[in-house]
This record gives sequence, C-alpha cells and structure tokens, in this order.
Amino acid sequence: MRIGVPKEIKTLEFRVGLTPGAVESLTARGHEVFVETNAGAGVGLTDEAYQAAGATVLATADEVFAAAEMIVKVKEPQAVEVARLKPHHILFTYLHLAADKAQAIGLMKSGCTAIAYETVTDSAGRLPLLAPMSQVAGRMAVDVGANALLRPSGGRGLLLGGVPGVPAAKVAILGGGVSGQNAAEMAVGHRADVTIFDVSAARLAQLDAQFGGRVKTAFATRDAVSAAVYDADLVLGCVLVAGAAAPKLVTRADLSKMRKGSVLVDVSIDQGGCFETSRATTHADPIYEVDGIVHYCVANMPGAAPYTSTFALGASTIPYVRALADKGVDAAFADDAGLAAGLNVRDGKITYRAVAQALDL
Repeated sequence: MRIGVPKEIKTLEFRVGLTPGAVESLTARGHEVFVETNAGAGVGLTDEAYQAAGATVLATADEVFAAAEMIVKVKEPQAVEVARLKPHHILFTYLHLAADKAQAIGLMKSGCTAIAYETVTDSAGRLPLLAPMSQVAGRMAVDVGANALLRPSGGRGLLLGGVPGVPAAKVAILGGGVSGQNAAEMAVGHRADVTIFDVSAARLAQLDAQFGGRVKTAFATRDAVSAAVYDADLVLGCVLVAGAAAPKLVTRADLSKMRKGSVLVDVSIDQGGCFETSRATTHADPIYEVDGIVHYCVANMPGAAPYTSTFALGASTIPYVRALADKGVDAAFADDAGLAAGLNVRDGKITYRAVAQALDL
C-alpha cells in the first residue's frame, strides 16, 4: 500500500503521524511511504531519518495526498486537507466529528473512508488509541490549570499545593477515566485537595483503592457536581462518551456561584466540551474569561508536548496501520471488530451511530 504522512497544519501542532521507526516497519513489509518535508521537524525527526527508513520525502502536502492511498495523521484534517481527499483515500487519524459538523460533511462529500483513532476499541472495550493522548492531556491539565490559577494568568493568585499555614487549592475532576485518573495523579503530586467524580460506582472503587485515601471520590449526581464546582478553585472536565458529544456538566448560571478567578480546564473540548461556556482555543491564545472565571479550552493539548505525544501515540497506532496496509480495509475490519469500530465515514455516509445522532446526519 502507498501510505502518506503530511505535515500537521493545525495551529501550533508539532506532532507527526508516523516516526521513522514506524516507517521502517512498513517499508520492510513492502509498503511505500511518502512523507512531506519537515513533517517531523517539530519533534526533531529529520527528512534524512525518514529517507534512511525507506520513505520518499515530498515537497508538498498536495504531492503526498496525490501519491498515497492511506493518509496517516494526528489531528483532524483541516479544510484544505479535506479538499485533497478522494474516494480512494483511507484517512486514519483523530476526527472528533461529534463536535465538528463541517468536517463531517466535508468527509462525506469526499467519498473517502475515514477511520477515527478515538473510536477504535480493543478486546476489553477500551479505547487504545485515545488512551495515550488522554494520559498526556490529563497530566497537562493540572499544570495548565495551576498556571491559570496564578494572578498573571487572571486566576485567584492561588498556589495549587498551598504552603504550611495556607490551604492547598481544591480540585474537582469530572470523570474518572484515563484522563481523569492521570490528572488526579498529578494533582495529588502537587499536594492539592482532590475530588474525583464519576457515574460508575465500580470505577470510583478502583480509584479509591489506587489512591489509598489521598483523593476523595464522589458519585456524579447533578447536585454533588454543582456543589463541588461552587467550592472548587480548579475544575478539570475529563468526561468522555466514546464518539459522542460531551455532556454539559457546568452551566453558565453555575459560574456566578463560583469564586472569581477560579479556573475551568476542559479536557473534553475535542468532543465539544463539558462546560456550557467552553469554546475551542489554541496554544497561541489558550485562555479566556467568562463572568470572572478563567477558561482553558485548547483543542489539541498534547500538541504542546509533541515529542512525548508522538512516540506515545505511534506505539499504539502502528499495529493498526500495518493491519490496514497489509490486508486492506475490508479484510482488516473482518479480522478485528475493534478496528472496524473506528470507521466513522464511508461512501458518503456517517457510519458511527453516536456521531450521526450528535450531528443529526
């Protein structure tokens, strides 16, 4: 198969879809790989390294798309990239379509086969291609939230871990999945006062055992979440419904009951965000304020740590890339129902129910 790796073009996005090591594993199996020049520059991966791995380096994204059957990316295709897609293309990347109707319609019109990292499942029903970036985003959420709490960023001027004689910040984590768990690990490390909310009693029991009493856990009823948000200094939105739009857990009215200078970090923003007042921001302009509450809603948080993120993601994606390249889409899907669950668009139609429902398509 002919596989293309274009340079990512989302604002301040430095990750790359395949590393030279991944390329070598593909070319060794007889596949051709075409990489746009400087695609890996953001993580220190040179064109020469890709060429040594057997790739052909091309000067433009137009050439990469024209040469390739399968496009392997990190972030959802931007409008100019969607315009390059043809019916013969297989697109393998994060899509997050439930929050992006324009992209969904563009992919439908292209006729391509679009497979989303975030809805691929493993044999246990987990999301193996979402997990590594959820780990990065969860850990980053505490760092960016701690910075946003400082006065120069518009926050209360509160140190997350406090000091002797001054209490630590209160952190409410909404969602106890992979990103929520990783956020809790970092927040506990900062000596913050941490409470995790989830709708699964079994998951809360797991977290309670893992943290050995160092965090509080609570069932996520509306009343309990609201009370915690009003009392929190930092709220981390880490909820996930696979493929679907995130539920809105904090309303505009809730903000008036929070302390001015408190911070909301919306890790769920790729799926539309779990705060009513969330809107996607970029690393170039990450923070805004609504009713005195600081919001951080960057839609590609792991892109700020591209080295860590590229290698963590690549280790998870390459077995699936090899399967698609070796077998073709239909045979790969027949052999792996979890990979088939990644299919979001084919032959001009939405093929993932939660996306279709979210977008009314």
